[in-house]
Parts: sequence; C-alpha cells; structure tokens
Amino acid sequence: MPVDEAPEDDEVRESYNFAPGYHGLVYRADVPDYGAGPRHVDPEHEQQTDGESTTEIENQSETRYKLQAMKWGLVPFWTKRNPDYGAVMKTINARDDSLAENRGMWNTMKQKKRCIIVAQGFYEWLKKNGGKEKIPHYMKRKDEQLMCFAGLWDCVQYEGTEEKHYTYTIITTDSNKQLKFLHDRMPVILENGSEQIRTWLDPNRYKWSKELQALLKPFGGELECYPVSREVGKVGNNSPAFIVPVASSENKNNIANFFSNPKVSPKKGKLEPQAKPITGKREDSNDHIKDEDNRITVDKPSTEDNAPVPVPVSAVSGLKRERDNDESEDRMIRTTEAFPLQKIPKTETTSAVHTTNEWKGNDKIQNKRKTRSATSNGTTIKNNSSIASDGSQRITNFFNT
Repeated sequence: MPVDEAPEDDEVRESYNFAPGYHGLVYRADVPDYGAGPRHVDPEHEQQTDGESTTEIENQSETRYKLQAMKWGLVPFWTKRNPDYGAVMKTINARDDSLAENRGMWNTMKQKKRCIIVAQGFYEWLKKNGGKEKIPHYMKRKDEQLMCFAGLWDCVQYEGTEEKHYTYTIITTDSNKQLKFLHDRMPVILENGSEQIRTWLDPNRYKWSKELQALLKPFGGELECYPVSREVGKVGNNSPAFIVPVASSENKNNIANFFSNPKVSPKKGKLEPQAKPITGKREDSNDHIKDEDNRITVDKPSTEDNAPVPVPVSAVSGLKRERDNDESEDRMIRTTEAFPLQKIPKTETTSAVHTTNEWKGNDKIQNKRKTRSATSNGTTIKNNSSIASDGSQRITNFFNT
C-alpha cells in the first residue's frame, strides 16, 4: 500500500507491552478530520456546506494514504472534556456485531473514519482456576508479516483548547478455531496489500454497507500462539523477551536452559575440562623416592611446587620404622587429598612453611642437606645458627632466606 505521509520517528516508538493510552501507528486515507464524504451536519457547531466538502473529494485525482500516530482508546468528536482512564478503557475495542445496525456511538465513524492499525502481534490471557490464574499468550502471523487490524478513528477538540486529539479503536470478532481455547474474541485481521484493505479504506464508500460488514470476520490464515513471560502483565515493563516463548532455548529466564547448556570455552568453542575426581591411587610410578640421606619421601601435589614431604623415620638413627600394610594404605589415600593428613610421631617436629624437617642427633645431615622451599623456590637456608639442639627452628627463619 502507498504511503504519502508518515509521522516523525519520535512520535511512534516500538513497544513490546503496548497498553491503552499509548500512541500506535494508524494507516488511513488522507481525508479531512470530519472523515470521508460530505461533512456531517451538527447544529451545535459551525459547519461547511455539503457542496464544499463534496467538491473537495471530487477534485482529487487519486486517493492519498498516510501513516499517523494516534492514541489507543477512541474519544468521540462530540466529547467536551478530556475523559478519565476508565472511560477510555471502554472504547479500546468495538464489537463487529455492534456495527451491523445504523445506530450507536460508532455510527459516524464506521461510515467515514475507517482505518488500519499496524502491529507485529497481540497478547491474550488464558484464564485458569476460575480466573484466579492468568497465563499470557502471544499471537503473530506464521509468515512473519505485520498484522493489519481493522479499526475506526476520530478527532476531537476539547472546549477551551486549540489542540486536536486523534484516537482509535480496534474492531473485534469471533475467534477462529485456532484461538477458541484462549478467548472467544479476536481482532479483525485483514490481509496485507489485499483488495479487502482497499475496500475498507476507500473514502468513496462513506455509507455503511453489507460489503463492508462482510469484511469483519475471523482470520483465515495461520497464526503462531505460545505462552510468554508473566512480566508482560505489568504496565510499564518493556522488553523484547516478552515475545519469546517461555519454553524456547532463547529464553534466559527458563531454568531448564541453565542445565541443558554445557559450559563452552569462549575462545575455542570447546567444552572446558572438568575437575578430575580424587582417587586413592597415584598416576605416577615414582611414589617413593630415596634421597642422599636414605630418608623415604612421598611426592605431594601442591599449588606452589612439588616439594617432597618427608615420611618420619624411627627415632633411632640409621633404622627405618616398620609399617604394616594397613597404615601404608591409609597414608597413600590421604596424600591424594587436597590437604593430606599424615601420622607423625609426637617426638618429631614439622613445619607449616617448609617441606623438610630436621631430626635430633643428625647434625651431619643438617649441614650437608640442600632443601627446597615452597616460599623461597629452591634456595637454601643461609644461617643455621638459630637451629636449636632438638632440630627445631623459629618460623621466621624461613622467610629470611
């Protein structure tokens, strides 16, 4: 359909939660504010003559069409004061059966002021448990085209003001078979660019007819209908997520998607390795290593280095303490844990900082041995003067290396 005039970008903005009182996009024939055809005679207001308005229409070589921003909730032209919100809510829709007779508040508009309301889709609420629970659903065309709702418009100027207000209403009809489960009414949807729209908007048809009434019927095309977020029910909320199906993988609020999507590395697009379970067996074969002092040590995995943790020996110099099978197995399991627990005799001294210990009566070993430290990264102790006779040291000595 041609468009000869359109509103500015800031007059109509996209909204995912369109409510009564908002300004929508209306497509109509470019006719005067009183509508198509001769001007209606109203004794309470000054009028142009019928001849003047008829001449104006006849002199047009072709019909012009325009897009215009209008407020949802029709206010009739005879209204003298700005109505409250409750009154506007009563005129957001017009039933198709109320237009069949030539009387009522819609009588003038249906003959002279017909229009099309452009939208992506619409919401409807499914009522459950006697109306206590309401689940919002979103409807759109399956072919992704815009919806064209049949509607009526009007222009009003309140007393004592010069500003004109343009408003509209959407015509509803019986629901089609697809939406019967949801609601018994639905908007009248006309096919885009069809002869139906040309007939509905034709300004030369300024008398209501059976042909115009026949256009008001349930939509025969295919629609998509699915439940959406309940947040759409709160006026003022606005988000593209409102038209995303609740069960969709694109819905971030769907908790099922949190468990179904594996963790993917952002760089390579591969699954990140999972933490290795702790077991009671070691992977390397060099579990026990004998150093130059003939002391048995066990490698301990650490976050800082692989410095060996000494296994205590017998208090008698030169003799190894015998261990039974049960104790050996218990130590093997514990050394694979994050914080190993070792069975240390009370007569021996261990350090929380250094990974090696000195034993009493083994001065020769103390002088020759080169130790590794988790804090000094392999450097040796420079000064042994502070070592006590029992082989213990002050903890501050390990930070002075």
